[in-house]
Amino acid sequence: MSTTADRRSPAALAAARKTLERPLASYHLVLGTTAILLVLGLIMVLSASSVSSFDLHDGDSFFIFKRQLIFAVAGVVGAVIAARMPIVLIRKLVYVFLFVSVLLVVLTYIPGVGLNVNGNRNWLPLFGSFRLQPSEFVKLAIVLWAADLFARKEKRLHDPKHILMPMVPVTGLIAMLVVGQHDLGTALVLFAVIVGMLWIVGLPGRYMGGVFLTVAAVLVFFVAAAPHRVVRLLSFLDPMADPDRAGFQAVHGLMALATGGFWGVGLGASRQKWGTLPEAHTDFILAVIGEELGLFGTFVVLGLFGFLAYAGVRIATRSKDSFVRYAAAGITIWLLSQAVVNIGMVLGLLPVIGIPLPLISYGGSSLLVTLVALGLLVNFAKTEPGAKRALAAGRKRRGSWRSRFPTLQRR
Repeated sequence: MSTTADRRSPAALAAARKTLERPLASYHLVLGTTAILLVLGLIMVLSASSVSSFDLHDGDSFFIFKRQLIFAVAGVVGAVIAARMPIVLIRKLVYVFLFVSVLLVVLTYIPGVGLNVNGNRNWLPLFGSFRLQPSEFVKLAIVLWAADLFARKEKRLHDPKHILMPMVPVTGLIAMLVVGQHDLGTALVLFAVIVGMLWIVGLPGRYMGGVFLTVAAVLVFFVAAAPHRVVRLLSFLDPMADPDRAGFQAVHGLMALATGGFWGVGLGASRQKWGTLPEAHTDFILAVIGEELGLFGTFVVLGLFGFLAYAGVRIATRSKDSFVRYAAAGITIWLLSQAVVNIGMVLGLLPVIGIPLPLISYGGSSLLVTLVALGLLVNFAKTEPGAKRALAAGRKRRGSWRSRFPTLQRR
């Protein structure tokens, strides 16, 4: 029996390698992982929010889920448009998108326009009870603007001055606008995107060291300026020192993970979501996944993000278009860094800060812009060698199949 298993392993590895060598491997990986994460996220938002929705919204257990579903539909429409948009047109719209995103962030500072939620002044009213978080759109805007900038200056990127200018002043100013909103989570992701973009274009080590020290100094000042952030940082070192106040969320997140075991207590059967775990459907939704679907479900989520990261890196390294390479790398850095920070926070490896898990956590603005970014990644996957030819061949085969069944066509 072991001999048979030994024979199957190399064959399975060879089959997997052959599949990943296909021109459309990245295309299908991005589509598949995005679809699975989106559906899983909607299911888990419904499960994690049903109790609080029932309690806060006149007995409507589906209230939060329905709001998330609206943004999911809008996001899918945006992703389809982004996946079909010519790359030349995307580059032409980059500066407009950046300007509008920054303008919306500036509007949050105007009294009577910007909304303050949980101490963060980073929201704008839309219609009814819907709100928009402009800083989420800034993440994608910075990635696309920096990618276009570096693509145009590619022949001069051997000079650090052309890497740093105007990239660092512009993105640094935008990041400080977000810092001023008191949104540590989004600011941290923005800094990760900025540093990551500088790294992928080959900024020399001594300059990278300076950028790291500057970012670290800003974050330390940002934390030290707010007493509640200092308390959070200290409680991260030992959440059990104050389990009823500062360490409450971290402790109950770990309790949810521990309760789930390997297979979980069952979908919808979480105990922590009954008011014990704060932000169960947003920042700490992974804890509910761990409780209801167990370690197995948690590993599935981690694996899906791993596949998404692999696809992003594959696109960035295989495409011949310099804008696509930088943009694909930037989107991958953004989504992966955000996922790592959220997962680390829930597992107790990082301090608790407000940052959603991409495609999974509740949050309309985050879901909408993430889906559009992944639609762009699907678009970029078509620039890999042989991808467009393979897509055309697939359409031709489907057209040939339909032509054999004229009655189906008439229907």
